[in-house]
Amino acid sequence: MHIITKIKTKETNINIRNLSIGYFLKHGKQILVKNNINQELYKGEVTCLLGANGSGKSTLLRTLAGFQPSLAGEILYNNKSIQNYSDAERSLLIGLVLTDKIYAGGISVFDLVSLGRHPHTGFFGSLKKHDKQIVRNSMEKVEITHKADVYVSELSDGERQKAMIAKALAQECPIILLDEPTAFLDTGSRIEIMYLLKELAVKEQKSILLSTHDIDTAIRMGDRFWLIDKNLPFTSGMPEDLIINDIFSQFFDKKNIQFDKQTGVFQTSYKSTKDIYISGDATLCHWLGNALKKKEFNPVEETGFPQIHCRAANEFVFEENESAEKVCFRNIEELVCSLSYLFTHLT
Repeated sequence: MHIITKIKTKETNINIRNLSIGYFLKHGKQILVKNNINQELYKGEVTCLLGANGSGKSTLLRTLAGFQPSLAGEILYNNKSIQNYSDAERSLLIGLVLTDKIYAGGISVFDLVSLGRHPHTGFFGSLKKHDKQIVRNSMEKVEITHKADVYVSELSDGERQKAMIAKALAQECPIILLDEPTAFLDTGSRIEIMYLLKELAVKEQKSILLSTHDIDTAIRMGDRFWLIDKNLPFTSGMPEDLIINDIFSQFFDKKNIQFDKQTGVFQTSYKSTKDIYISGDATLCHWLGNALKKKEFNPVEETGFPQIHCRAANEFVFEENESAEKVCFRNIEELVCSLSYLFTHLT
């Protein structure tokens, strides 16, 4: 058996040192959003930036992209300060996708995605055969090729977002920054886009940083979390480490809403006054428990309480006590309605 004695050093594309982000106002006044940010963005990883609305996620992304200046600190790309890159050089290094309204309704999807090739095509912006193939490949990756000749104004919100992601892919940058890239997409499309970004990071060794409110998908597919909050230190790490050490819950737990590190989802703390024992199939027990909690029942693991045995999806057996008659219900709705009525009249 070989014992690992040395941890492999990861390669970085971005190094952030003592960064303060915010806004410059007239007369030199500053509005500080977040300070003392020290992080690295690694090649081959998808990093998810998480935080509440107004915590500074978009401000950080814009600062990293060079769209707005930092208040203090340093941002290094390949060990070179962002201030020493020209706009043209940064466009070859960083692709950015924002949630801002797209004012490009009068051009086709193909033309929009083609704009991503501008840093490579020179002053006249003429697309060569190679550039057109990259544009087509980018659209294919986000499955929007069938909309190539459609005007952007005719797209749905989700389709527009896909077109903007394709534009960033066509730019062929080692770093891609995305602000809520899955905000307008349905559940299946959100997972699809995250899988695509994950695949790009691994296969092409890109550094991908995206802000998101889709915590469930981020936990499943993100390599690293950056957690930002106005009242807590900027924190990063693998999602699993942050979860098992109760750091994740510090950023997101609210009154009556807690993160359950056993299941990886947020749970609502209902006021439970009615204990009930559930047994049987694990999946059925989970979903029955979910329904009961919403009706202020408290599923327990101890016997001695009214109990339900989950035999099948159409067979839930309720027994108030050992001497009472067993009653069988055909589904969860029928069972929960009956229990709510029973316990209300018993109390």
